[in-house]
Amino acid sequence: MSTDPVTLMVARRVARGRYRDFIEWLEEGRALAADFPGYLGSGVLAPPPGDDEYQIIFRFRDAEMLAAWEHSASRRAWLSRGQGLFDTPQEHRATGLEHWFQDAGTGSTPPRWKQAIAIWLAFFPVSLAFQFLFGNALTGLPLVARVLVGTLCLTPVMVFLFIPLSTRLLGPWLHGELSPFALLTRCLHQKRA
Repeated sequence: MSTDPVTLMVARRVARGRYRDFIEWLEEGRALAADFPGYLGSGVLAPPPGDDEYQIIFRFRDAEMLAAWEHSASRRAWLSRGQGLFDTPQEHRATGLEHWFQDAGTGSTPPRWKQAIAIWLAFFPVSLAFQFLFGNALTGLPLVARVLVGTLCLTPVMVFLFIPLSTRLLGPWLHGELSPFALLTRCLHQKRA
């Protein structure tokens, strides 16, 4: 088995009228996963307006530790309690950063230059906000300590929230379905609606 960190991404559509129950159930599952060895974190990406599909991300130290959680009796009981809250889930496992960009349907990945742009578009505003909020407080620290604090704070936020959000929003462009202009036009149109 791989010793690289592994991410389980699950897409679940909320059953009509069950939003509150679904969110409570989801938080219960995240707390459950946090009690297992090798747990590195989890995140939830809310659907865009007009959609009801949530992206849930669980990350473990390696595939063996993820498998222990996946096949545990407590997880099976949790999944059983969730019956009726969501439609049949779609699951995808990923090791390494390139798999964040893999198209679930085709298995293809976009060119590295597109991946780099998607990561930069997520990283720049988050880094800027971090420096704006905490930069002055960290100026007294040596350079290595400042960088250490910044990367310790920003890496989990990027891995579990902003990179998945960026790849989701940019998905049509990343996989060649839309030009950058068409994607921007579509995003602006959705905001006005």
